This record gives sequence, C-alpha cells and structure tokens, in this order.
Amino acid sequence: MITTAHDPPAGWPFRAHGRRVRARHDWWVVETGEGPDILLLHGAGASGHSFRHLAPILSGFRCLIPDLPGQGFTRAGTRGRFGIPPMAQDLEQLCLVAGWRPRLVIGHSAGVPLALQLSTLMPLRSVIGLNAALGQFEGAAGFLFPLLARALAATPFVPSVVSHLWGNEAKVRQLIEGTGSHLDAAGIAQYVTLVRRPSHVDGTLGMMAAWRVDRLMAAAAGLSVPTLLVTNAGDRVVPPQVSREAAGMLPRAEVRQMPALGHLAHEEDAAAVLAEFSDWLRG
Repeated sequence: MITTAHDPPAGWPFRAHGRRVRARHDWWVVETGEGPDILLLHGAGASGHSFRHLAPILSGFRCLIPDLPGQGFTRAGTRGRFGIPPMAQDLEQLCLVAGWRPRLVIGHSAGVPLALQLSTLMPLRSVIGLNAALGQFEGAAGFLFPLLARALAATPFVPSVVSHLWGNEAKVRQLIEGTGSHLDAAGIAQYVTLVRRPSHVDGTLGMMAAWRVDRLMAAAAGLSVPTLLVTNAGDRVVPPQVSREAAGMLPRAEVRQMPALGHLAHEEDAAAVLAEFSDWLRG
C-alpha cells in the first residue's frame, strides 16, 4: 500500500486493511473480515479506530469502517456537507463507489442518526445503535451550542490552537473520563493522535455545527428500519433516557441497557457490548 502524509501512522488500528476511496471526499476506509457486509459508523470526535476491539470479534462479517468526512484520516471535499442528510448521502455514494452492500449498520453516538438517515436511502435490514446521540441539548444550550461550534469552526487558527492546547495525554484522559469511560494507555494515545491533527478538530467542529438531530427525529415515524438501541448506565454524554425517548418515537425500536460502562462502552468491553446485540446480527 502506497501511503501519504494524510494516512494513519504506523501502528494505527486496521492500518494494514485500509485504503483510500474518492467519492465526494477523500475517504480513509477499512475493510476487514469475511462474510456479509456490515457498516460501522463512529461518533463525533472519534474515527474508525474506535471499533478496533469490536470489529475483530464480529466473526462471519466483512466490516466496513470509514472515517467520517473531516475526521480521522478522511479529507473532507467540502465544508458544506457536514450535516446529517448530506453526510448520509455521501455515505451512500461511498458504498456505491467502493462496491459495498451493507444491510446492517452499527453506529456509535452520532453515527446512529447517520445510520437512520441512511436507512431512507438504502435497503437496510436493521440498525444497531450504541449510546445513540438522538437527542438535543435542552433550553438555551440547545440553541447556543451549534452557533458556538459554527463560530469556532469558521474562526481561523482555532483548530490549531485546540490541537496545541488539548493534544496531550492529561487533557485527553480528562476528556475521555468525562464521558464515563476509562480506556487503556493505547486507547488514550490514539485519541491524542487525533486531537493533535487540526484537520480532525476542524472536521469535528464542522460536524457539531451542522448537526440537527431534531429534524431527523421530527420525521421519526417514517424511519421504519428495525432498530436496537444499546445504552449504558455510566454514560455521561448520552444518558439512557435519550434512547428510551427515541425508541418511543421510532416505529420499530427496542432498548437494552447495560449497567456499568460509559459512553465509549465498545472500546472498554467490546465482548460485553457484542453479547447485548449478537442475536440481531443473524436477524
């Protein structure tokens, strides 16, 4: 594999199984395993590396793991496509160009709204959501947060400043533990690598600025794909109540709650998380 300065560094999870695909964006994608295609979508601020423990134990499937536009090692083709509908459209285009035919999608956090939106564009059998970010901030915070993110994303040098100030082990560990999760040293180091990339910070801010889950959930009655929402009691980012409320709006949704893990549960204990939804993998 011919590598460039924009590719993951040596030792990065799945690096040997990665390649670049040009489809509106310059995608970094991973294909690993054999069997029916299953698409894995990471959350905001992460990358496909977040499935480093889960993908290897999804036996009998070919795991398709893209870094979302502007995040990880995918270079965004345009800043105007960070919202849920355009990003889902671009994921559909990626699947066509890459020759992928997923019928099941596993999403984490912000990857779940994308999976549900994608179900309106592709014939999916089911969606599995891990700590699904399907709710909005309440009150003034819900109004001001996207505006703040938009302002930061549009301000020159902000991504570089954030990378410089927060791209160290202590700050990243503080951020991770603030989600209710505890990662090992290798996991912390991988997030440090991401935060040190101004392009990744810029892409994350752009996604947050354009994110309107309320519009997606306003059309929840039409999202008829069977959906399993797996929550964790220790999640400090998206509490289980968010999934319970979302399940009440979706026509075919089920909620299962795990007792102890945090927002990054699939990075803490992938086997335990898999046990919660293994029955859904075979339909």
